[in-house]
Amino acid sequence: MIYGDGMALTCSARGCQAEAAWALRWNNPKLHTPDRRKTWLACEQHRESLGDFLGARGFLREVEPADSADRRE
Repeated sequence: MIYGDGMALTCSARGCQAEAAWALRWNNPKLHTPDRRKTWLACEQHRESLGDFLGARGFLREVEPADSADRRE
């Protein structure tokens, strides 16, 4: 997937260069206000493992398709 600025959206998993299919929205409540969202992008292969990592820490807030993700970060 190519974003509007011509940059490809790639998976945030270490060493992965696959196209991102998912946007995992998260925040660390010890550091961020409740409305603040950080975004990790995930390919199909890493969506579950990245989500599990964030979920185990209580950071995962929502998951949506990467093509609907706005780029605020």
